[in-house]
Amino acid sequence: MFWSKIFLPTLKDTPQDAEVISHQLMLRSGMIRKVASGIYTWLPLGLRVLRKIENIIREEMNLSGAQEVLMPMVQPRELWEETQRWKKMGPELLRIKDRHDRDFCLGPTHEEVITDLIRNNIKSYRELPLNMYQIQTKFRDEVRPRYGVMRGREFLMKDSYSFNIDKSSLEDSYLLMKETYKKIIERLGLKYKIVKADSGAIGGDASEEFHILAENGEDSIAVSDSSEFAINTELLLKEGEELSSLQGKPSPDGKGLIEIKKGIEVGHIFQLGKIYTNAMNTSVLNDKGKANHLYMGCYGIGVSRLVAAAIEQNNDKGGIIWPEAIAPYEVNIVAIGFDKDTKIAKASMDLYQKISAMGYEVILDDRKDGYGTKMKDAELIGVPMNIIIGKKYLESEEIELKNRKGESSIGNIEDIKTIFEHYKNK
Repeated sequence: MFWSKIFLPTLKDTPQDAEVISHQLMLRSGMIRKVASGIYTWLPLGLRVLRKIENIIREEMNLSGAQEVLMPMVQPRELWEETQRWKKMGPELLRIKDRHDRDFCLGPTHEEVITDLIRNNIKSYRELPLNMYQIQTKFRDEVRPRYGVMRGREFLMKDSYSFNIDKSSLEDSYLLMKETYKKIIERLGLKYKIVKADSGAIGGDASEEFHILAENGEDSIAVSDSSEFAINTELLLKEGEELSSLQGKPSPDGKGLIEIKKGIEVGHIFQLGKIYTNAMNTSVLNDKGKANHLYMGCYGIGVSRLVAAAIEQNNDKGGIIWPEAIAPYEVNIVAIGFDKDTKIAKASMDLYQKISAMGYEVILDDRKDGYGTKMKDAELIGVPMNIIIGKKYLESEEIELKNRKGESSIGNIEDIKTIFEHYKNK
């Protein structure tokens, strides 16, 4: 891909309505553009990152044995009435009518739809356990959308639902999803904590949140300095107690002292039990031939929110510092004088083809701009590796390799394969 061809409208100044760093950098780097409050268009650069995260999630979900489906975003009122959530969800549920005056909503989640699917198609315990997932757009009519895609109204989410014959099997499915989520976030290269949480509007007996640690996190979490213990501070505080009363208290697990961290919730897993299957009369015949209401779990991870969380955790004054697994491009060739010197243009094109053939995703900066503009944009979009071809190449056929963290080295263009692979693996 060439900078002169890609739709990449970067901004020099930070938009005034962008409150947090991820929102600012996603707008400035040309990843997204606002359509309405809490609703965004994903531009080519942002979509590349979004799809990479989506693919990692899909790979790990498939490895776990879950099966992918795609459910409708538009859902009928009747299903939501069965669980009494049509009213319970309040104004967050965006309700619409079709031309026949029938009530529907834009799905904020899919417990009702998936439970309806299972009750009409699964009849025996021999068909269980079963875990179905989708990666799909959701809509929640937030009262005050903010922080860009981190708390928008429309967002991309992976939601999955397990169905089990008994509580023990549900616990196995729950633990499998917990391990799967850990693998996903570790592949993304992000620092995180698993936090005991409140089940909220989804319901259930047990739930845990996955938080990406970041200074601008919305949530305060209490963590032990000597163990894996972590809990949402709302669950730890007693009535009337202030957050500051927690900053050195003994950890409830007896290991170490409590520290307060900021986190961005990107995932939430629940043991729902029979809440939805009882309400929607979803049962199968057990091994004794008797009807048995199923146990259910649900597991959500915010795909679009993970993009913002990754930026919140990985940035500097110059822009984004992408973890390599989700960078929009792996290599940026910065050609200084591409439009003025045929030798530089040819060397840049040859290098582009050579590195592409090595299997890397490459973008070539062939614009007429000078070194300063090109390097500022390179820092802003956060590509892990920059190869600079300019005066040094004309003088001695040497190029400069500079990673996003600012480390650089000089090498001969003829040795690019050896130099590049060594530098990438440092």
